[in-house]
Amino acid sequence: MLRNVKSFDLKGQRILLRLDLNVPLNKNDLIEDNFRIRATLPTIKYCLGEGASIVIMSHLGRPDGKENDKLSLIPIGEELASLLEMPIKFSNNCISQDSIDTSLSLKDGEIHLLENLRFHSGEVSNDSDFSNKLSRHGRIFINDSFGTIHRKHASNFGVINYFKNYGIGFLMGKELRYQKELMIKPNRPLVLLLGGAKISTKVKILEKYIDKADNIIIGGGMAFTFFKAMGYNIGKSVIESSMIDKAKSIIKLSRMLNKELLFPLDLICSNSIDSSPFEDPVSFRKIPNDMIGLDIGPKTIKKIKNILESAETVIWNGPLGFFEKEEFSNGTKEIAFFLRDLSKNKINVVAGGGDTASALSLYECIDDFTHVSTGGGASLSLLSGKRLNSLDRLEI
Repeated sequence: MLRNVKSFDLKGQRILLRLDLNVPLNKNDLIEDNFRIRATLPTIKYCLGEGASIVIMSHLGRPDGKENDKLSLIPIGEELASLLEMPIKFSNNCISQDSIDTSLSLKDGEIHLLENLRFHSGEVSNDSDFSNKLSRHGRIFINDSFGTIHRKHASNFGVINYFKNYGIGFLMGKELRYQKELMIKPNRPLVLLLGGAKISTKVKILEKYIDKADNIIIGGGMAFTFFKAMGYNIGKSVIESSMIDKAKSIIKLSRMLNKELLFPLDLICSNSIDSSPFEDPVSFRKIPNDMIGLDIGPKTIKKIKNILESAETVIWNGPLGFFEKEEFSNGTKEIAFFLRDLSKNKINVVAGGGDTASALSLYECIDDFTHVSTGGGASLSLLSGKRLNSLDRLEI
């Protein structure tokens, strides 16, 4: 059983709150998308409203155990303070005695943000001494970081050894509720829509749902590994050579189960990601040798919409083209807006985190879906049926 934050009497308590504030920053170190930060607000506001003080810990990027000014949580703290309309204390070392003293001196209703956990190698290695020092910041541990729940790190696994009282926040509960419902009894027809660059990150969910989903649509860069496996010319399109055999086995399995996999029918191509797109869409069978497929074409968009229109549940993980560049974003944008409208009509549309969430934020429709996950890898792991070590550790 998992205990929710509401299970505890929080008045006068100091909460050690693990959040996922790992948001994208631009080249000027400014926050590009605050979706993950906004998603944490219900738990924070509840704890404050119940009379607790809060010590927040998170990571940002991959500093590999070394301090890196470009990955400091200072801009995250400033954004959080702005959203909450209150001051936030900050410590530049998450396990220093000064930072612990600051936490111990917090008054009810105050927040203390710790510097990037991954500035210390002990975070990723789940070091017991590092976990112990983190635990000194709070009396109750609440994990609301779904994006890292599949990681066995100190701040979400090892730290629990030093707490009698621990549980999950509202965001974690919401993520688990929506995604577990998809695994147990989704409304049908169920459509699995997969994109993104790598087939390697989607293999498990494909294998899990190939006999569960009513329709499976594959787009994005990962489609080219399948095209290569089927013997088609892919020009200069990027593939995962090590996954060609796995792609062949998935195609073979789909045929055995009489389950059609829908791949792009036409593509928007270019000589490079920095060049303008080729004037006309190209058939997936006729990609020129000097071209790269960077988006799905109009025939594919129409076909996908026809399938989605009859769906009752849609699981979407991964953009359908190189959406970061406007010239190759049309496929992802068209499908995003189409699914947004379906979601308004009470169709269950659950989108994965990572690049999918970034695209929906870019198109300003992220709040219009049934649920958009804050975790890319965590969402894939959960839907694939993998054990989530840090979630299991929270069970009582």
